[in-house]
Amino acid sequence: MALFKRFLLSILIGLLACFLSKDSSSQQTTLARSGQLDTTVRTYTVERIIPANDPRKAFRDLFITGNAPMEDYSVQLNPRAISFVQDYMLRHSRQLEQMKGWGRPYFDMMEKILNIEGVPGEMKYLAVIESDLKSNALSWAGAVGPWQFMPGTARRMGLKVGPYVDERTDYYKSTHAAAKYLKELFATYGDWLLVIAAYNGGVGNVEHAIHKSGSRNFWYLQNYLPEESRNHVKKFIATHYIMEGNGGITTLTKDEAKQIHEKGKNMLTEGELENSKLQSISGKYNSVIVAKNIMMDIASFNRYNANFDKEIAVKGTFDLRLPAEKMELFNAKKYQILDESVKLLLAPVSN
Repeated sequence: MALFKRFLLSILIGLLACFLSKDSSSQQTTLARSGQLDTTVRTYTVERIIPANDPRKAFRDLFITGNAPMEDYSVQLNPRAISFVQDYMLRHSRQLEQMKGWGRPYFDMMEKILNIEGVPGEMKYLAVIESDLKSNALSWAGAVGPWQFMPGTARRMGLKVGPYVDERTDYYKSTHAAAKYLKELFATYGDWLLVIAAYNGGVGNVEHAIHKSGSRNFWYLQNYLPEESRNHVKKFIATHYIMEGNGGITTLTKDEAKQIHEKGKNMLTEGELENSKLQSISGKYNSVIVAKNIMMDIASFNRYNANFDKEIAVKGTFDLRLPAEKMELFNAKKYQILDESVKLLLAPVSN
């Protein structure tokens, strides 16, 4: 009798395995036909294994799939970052969601300073992973303040560091110093992920990783960086996704950002390209102010000028493309437009 029961049990297990295999195969075939299946990142598996109440579930639409066009960086997440970001989101989402509220005055102030200095405002999230926005934060290595400056770097960036006055703890002054340092690093690497790695671990470690890997792509050289530095970069990416619900120019490698920029250039029809004019501009222009003054809706403006605000914040220049008649209007009002843009940038922070 015991032998017969074991025999029946083995048959039932076999039938169940067969059923599950068929179900999985059927779903995989359906997904493949609908263009949702990718051999590198299978988003359907994420949806099946993550419970409905898990905060990671909101992440499923951010994964890159083999058929997903590079239309906008806001929905891109490098496959190599997925596992880390999922786990980080699970552990820190609640804390960071609360920080969105109490940290808003600090974020607003930091973003304005960063933009004035020509650094993307989203680099403010570096202060989150450096210090949790705490002015009195002190690391084991002696780094102090919201931006965690070491004494030597702080002094080189113009901060006073002494027994009675330590400007590393001053939110306003340390943010100006951080912007200056970030610009310096970006001038060296032209890649925000490498900037973040160098900010944490030093230029020497990044140069060593570039030399050893033969690459300047963070995802290829990361294993040659100290573990703390490579995780620092991933923490920044994860924090950005949690705080913004998407990525940005600073969560991409240089090549990925270039890809998206080139994609934006190709969104216009041949007729639109023929009837448009291209002009290099410099200054703290704002896309909404430009569009308003030339009587062009912001969606159309962005179609002609992908990533306008991001690029002009980083480089200070931009190759502006507009329909011919709109370009004439822009040139007639450009000083007024620039004045309005700067006033908007320098407007007082509302608490």
